[in-house]
Amino acid sequence: MQVAENETFDMERALYGSRELIVRNCAFDGPADGESALKESRDIRVSHCFFNLRYPFWHDDRLEIADSEMTELCRAALWYSTDITIRNTKLHGIKALRECSSVRMKGCDVISPEFGWSVHGADMEDCTVQSEYFMMRSDGLHFSEVRLKGKYSFQYIRDSVFENCFFDTKDAFWHAKDVTVKNSVIKGEYLAWYCENVTFENCKIIGTQPLCYCKGLKLIDCEMEAADLCFEKSEVEARILTPVDSIKNPLAGHIYVPSVGEIIHDDEYSLGEIVISPLSSALS
Repeated sequence: MQVAENETFDMERALYGSRELIVRNCAFDGPADGESALKESRDIRVSHCFFNLRYPFWHDDRLEIADSEMTELCRAALWYSTDITIRNTKLHGIKALRECSSVRMKGCDVISPEFGWSVHGADMEDCTVQSEYFMMRSDGLHFSEVRLKGKYSFQYIRDSVFENCFFDTKDAFWHAKDVTVKNSVIKGEYLAWYCENVTFENCKIIGTQPLCYCKGLKLIDCEMEAADLCFEKSEVEARILTPVDSIKNPLAGHIYVPSVGEIIHDDEYSLGEIVISPLSSALS
């Protein structure tokens, strides 16, 4: 492989269309303010590099990025690319990772509004994230040990699994479909409205009005805190291990809970059953 090392690039399309290239200890910055440094490239390995210019990785294939930094001026860093590995890297520019596939991320720090839209197949491990509209319309996600602070996360995602994560995010998982969340904490208002076939297992759910208008919803051995007006118009099978502030008009199914502060059942078409039961009760 060819090597670019200890260089600074600021021209438009500086390394456009590269093949089998190692880029090491380089900076993409400077007065020429050029865009699209590595666009349309293949088999690229980047390490210990600094990116301060726009659109560096578009339409790339077989890309590895390690121990690098993309600043807030590095906008829309990765679009339309496939087979991507990113390790120990800061991604701080808006709208990174769009329309990409086969992505692996580990040990990264993401500060990026509108990150990860329409991604197909992404593994994320031991990463921290700040984002709004995080991973919207993506599928095939597998996240573990991810810590997220955001709003409107995981909207319209499909076929995904999340394990050992901490999510502090308003309006998460709206319209999600075929998703499992295990051993995680989810904090925020209005969790997972309009979702379908979503399961929370051994999770802690914190915040007002969670899990309304859902279909095929399951909670297995979950805790709930500061959760009121839960499960409105939802089809749900739930085993909850902690008291719940209030439950309102579950549409169908069974909710096993040790106690409820208030049960609101003022809709004759909402026939879900609330069972005050010992913690050992099983889902029916």
